[in-house]
Amino acid sequence: MAASKPIYLALPKGRILQEVLPLLEGAGIVPEADFFSEKNRKLTFATNDPGLTIIRVRSFDVATFVAFGAADMGIAGNDVLQEFDYSEIYAPIDLGIGACRLCLAEPEALKETDDPSRWSHIRIATKYPNTARRHFAAKGIQAECIRLSGAIELAPSLGLAERIVDLVSTGSTLKANGLVEVETLSEVTSRLIVNRAAFKTRPHDVGGWVGRFEEAVRDAA
Repeated sequence: MAASKPIYLALPKGRILQEVLPLLEGAGIVPEADFFSEKNRKLTFATNDPGLTIIRVRSFDVATFVAFGAADMGIAGNDVLQEFDYSEIYAPIDLGIGACRLCLAEPEALKETDDPSRWSHIRIATKYPNTARRHFAAKGIQAECIRLSGAIELAPSLGLAERIVDLVSTGSTLKANGLVEVETLSEVTSRLIVNRAAFKTRPHDVGGWVGRFEEAVRDAA
């Protein structure tokens, strides 16, 4: 009899990974030793459970891997889920980590004279164009969005766009670039996400891991 396909869990690279590790431990997941090496360029890692394999990808790609079934589960911020709005994704658990906010920001000098109530059209640099357009359209404002994947805070000083929409944690990066927050579009935390088809076809396997993460979140509270 052929062995069943392992469950694939997609984890985000970067700062959020350190916050994820205690939850993995709480769920009984121990990645192979080289998972923790900063020099390691591997993307796929075995765990202490032969039925679970971890893949490590960019945070924006986690949702795509899960939505299209390349991964069965993943951990992604609700900023990513809002931007892509994949119907194939089920997000059963707010993990309570990676807390930050998605904000509109502009140069401090502009804010002194700006009146958002008079906006009808604004130009924004962001990596969240879909979210930004929906947010401002609901207010009757046309948002022209220039998509950037990094260095977004440079856009106003270089004349690319007067305003930006980006994730903000402490606000130190905005301040260092002469920007101030104008409005919060949404509060952001990371969620456990699951491919709906995988959840339906492998309810024991996938559902079991969802239950373990629920316990890990309760224990961490």
